[in-house]
Amino acid sequence: ELEPEDRYAGAQEVAEALKLGQYTLIEKMGKGGMGSVYRAQHKLLRRPTAIKLLKSTSAVGLKRFKREVQITSQLTHPNTIAIYDYGSTPDGTFYYAMEYLEGISLEELVVIDGAQPARRVVHILRQACGALAEAHAVGLIHRDVKPANLMLTYRGLLYDFVKVLDFGLVKKTEGTDAGVTNVDAVVGTPLYLSPEAIKSEDKLDNRSDLYSLGCVAYFLLTGTDVFMGTSMVDICAKHLRATPKPMAEHGVAVPPALEELV
Repeated sequence: ELEPEDRYAGAQEVAEALKLGQYTLIEKMGKGGMGSVYRAQHKLLRRPTAIKLLKSTSAVGLKRFKREVQITSQLTHPNTIAIYDYGSTPDGTFYYAMEYLEGISLEELVVIDGAQPARRVVHILRQACGALAEAHAVGLIHRDVKPANLMLTYRGLLYDFVKVLDFGLVKKTEGTDAGVTNVDAVVGTPLYLSPEAIKSEDKLDNRSDLYSLGCVAYFLLTGTDVFMGTSMVDICAKHLRATPKPMAEHGVAVPPALEELV
């Protein structure tokens, strides 16, 4: 049950969302460009669940949201977030239920704990690569690989377990997604964009995700982003033309083979 309405700024939205079939919403966890996310519980199974909601009058927005859940639900790798269910309410609220994760993002990890040891970074990267490899094998590109979209959690007695989140910007490598993936002028996060994502977004392939994951690896190993700038244009220009600083300049010791790979 929800606490009194004054507990949440979006109390009315939460109250309306309580009508989502077998799911009871408990609290709002966050809000993004595509919708809001709530911690919820299945009424019968009592299984902790995360619910993502979208209320939009935009047909394109609704199409993207449905596409995100349909694509993500096809992926079965243990390091990809699992989708349980999806649907819509009579008032036009589209939603999907996914596994609830307790943990922190890789962005939060570095903010809290700084640069990470090489062994830990390799352990994290292997898991992220596994999830992306499955997506790539079925012709999907994530397009928004960044520390905030990689969650560090646990499963059973397995700790430092990675989950790849947010396939909302995912793109098929074959066919067209006109009107869906091109609604934004710039897709993805500039700090982790590949050069081809900046210059020729329509010609992306799997390597773009690997470039972004390399930027994530640099961030984990050094505690700072590979390129910094005063504006989005400045950062994008560096991705196109600049060479990353050697990691030693950030005061960290990284095995040469790992630094070369990154």
